[in-house]
Amino acid sequence: MILKSSQLTVGMRHSLGRIARNRGLYLLLLPAVVLLLLFSYKPMYGVLIAFKDYSPALGIMESPWAGFKYFEKYFNSYQFDITIKNTLVISLYSIVTFPIPIALALMINQMRVNRFKSLFQTVTYMPHFISTVVMVGLLLILFSPGNGLIGNLFRLFGAEAPNLMGSTQWFSSMYVWTDVWQHAGWDSIIYIAALSAVDPSLYEAAKVDGASRWQRIRYIDMPMLLPTAITLLILRVGGLLGVGFEKVYLMQNNLNISASEVIATYVYKIGMLSSQYSFSSAINLFNTVINFVLLILVNQMAKKYSENSLW
Repeated sequence: MILKSSQLTVGMRHSLGRIARNRGLYLLLLPAVVLLLLFSYKPMYGVLIAFKDYSPALGIMESPWAGFKYFEKYFNSYQFDITIKNTLVISLYSIVTFPIPIALALMINQMRVNRFKSLFQTVTYMPHFISTVVMVGLLLILFSPGNGLIGNLFRLFGAEAPNLMGSTQWFSSMYVWTDVWQHAGWDSIIYIAALSAVDPSLYEAAKVDGASRWQRIRYIDMPMLLPTAITLLILRVGGLLGVGFEKVYLMQNNLNISASEVIATYVYKIGMLSSQYSFSSAINLFNTVINFVLLILVNQMAKKYSENSLW
């Protein structure tokens, strides 16, 4: 017992000494830690609302406990199946498009004319800087069957344009592929950065050995991208039920509501528009817990079957 205590004391002294030697770095880190504690951890006590009949007049602590009442209410509601299904459809559809930024990075890496390469990169990056509101506005203008670009093109051939923005069948495709167009170029930056770390002598040696371009991509580029791709895929799967609110809500209308009502938009309507704070908090907490569990499971699978994981 005395030995363990002395070892603990020595370990604490060693840690304190290391902190003292690097106090400048810890001071630089301090503002970020303070912000994290204030804006990420301190508000977490608000999850108690999900287990209470919350009243703004009484406050969080004084509101009566409700147990799992609001979780059961959500599980038994007709919106449960709809929101879960729509969220999963859009999320899984988005994951299918995950390799597109990788392919784009490989394509850019193979370009040898620097001027054309820079132009291509700029063109693919630019849509990322368009705000979501402007993006959805462009979609409404382009795909309007009445006076949009697509509608006018169909009328030139004497045909009636489909209402893609009001279609339940096309909603997920419209959401996912416009998202790919807007963000694929930007998402490819991290893969291009990974490829920039490849030693040029590897390409030269592969050429000397007679390797084709596809073989160089397969045996040099792809192994270099694999750790980054696995990490980003784990994070993507960890947010499986976390479909973004803003774009879905702006694209939503009475015609496509059955395919566009996801957890995020339902939480907003229940919480902010209907003032059912406890109910919306319970739904959001359920969503967060599921995402957290998925993140752990996928990370463990990645650790088991490969050498790459988040922790």
